[in-house]
Amino acid sequence: MANEFSGFSQQGLNFLQQVRIENDKAWFEANRDVYDRELLTPFRALVDALSPAMLAIDPYFEIRPAIGKTLSRIHRDTRFSHDKSRYRSRMWLTFKRPSKDWKDAPVYFFELGPDMLRYGLGYYSANKPTMDLFRHTLRQRPQPFLEVAACCRTPFELVGESYKRPLVKEQAPEIATWYNRKSFAVMVTDSQVEKLFSAELISLLAQGFQQLEPLYHWLMQVEAMKQVDPADL
Repeated sequence: MANEFSGFSQQGLNFLQQVRIENDKAWFEANRDVYDRELLTPFRALVDALSPAMLAIDPYFEIRPAIGKTLSRIHRDTRFSHDKSRYRSRMWLTFKRPSKDWKDAPVYFFELGPDMLRYGLGYYSANKPTMDLFRHTLRQRPQPFLEVAACCRTPFELVGESYKRPLVKEQAPEIATWYNRKSFAVMVTDSQVEKLFSAELISLLAQGFQQLEPLYHWLMQVEAMKQVDPADL
């Protein structure tokens, strides 16, 4: 029987803080039971708890509570990174459709670290063709998009690097703030880690993810456009 989610623990957050300091295989293996009990087990339970609400948004979401499916790896791949630290000091879950190109597709996420939590919707790293298609939807239907973007109200904020120069001159500011992004996410970043310590986190995340559902479906229209001949757009 799957464990019910009752919250994370300060011990789990302390473990992530210590990982950041130690970043040593021997230390990690000596403390693996803390990782399994205080982080991995509640993360799996949280995925299970959120899955019904997420499947109501998209029945094609991956919902298996497993590392590499919905859960992040704590071991870092250092082969192509300047940062050679062995372990991450943050963990996260995602809800997304299974895809080889998931970094370039919309994804819901929740992340925690020793002193923060973060959740929202967006791209891990959208490429230029994807953002060009997104910008095409803004040009074609600016007002319907603004109606959708209204879901990105408090507590969420739009984040992501923008081009230094506007791509379109004299564009309405409420459209330009989206149009000029190289990639983006809509997220909450919170330092009140007490929110992690109870089952109320389930409703906090479910309600937040549901609030962003109109934006998710807009971004999935962009995904569908990837299958269309550009001449037909």
